[in-house]
Amino acid sequence: MKEIKRYDIHEDWAHSGIIQAGDYCFVNYCARNIGGTIEEQIDGAFDEMEERLALVGLTLENVVQMNCLFKNIWDIPIMEKIVKRRFNGKYPVRKSIQTEFADLGNLLFQADAIAYSAIKS
Repeated sequence: MKEIKRYDIHEDWAHSGIIQAGDYCFVNYCARNIGGTIEEQIDGAFDEMEERLALVGLTLENVVQMNCLFKNIWDIPIMEKIVKRRFNGKYPVRKSIQTEFADLGNLLFQADAIAYSAIKS
């Protein structure tokens, strides 16, 4: 059995940014550019996701599933436009949810993901 590896550990928040378990990686919530426009926040979240995936040698194209949380669910078309630009046609399955974030109203978007790392023979 392969070892479970944790990266980008935050002791204060008691969580890991990404966990590698076998051929799968689980990416904790990604949010960046808080206070910026919805476009800036979505791009920022994907920047953070990309950085975490790079810790284990993966890219956004390895993402097979995402949960996308929105303050305003009607911003989905903006995210879809950015996904088309960032994921190079390798689109993951996705769930989009509207939620009230526990912040001062500046957080508009965050996402978490599962990525797959195929073993090359």
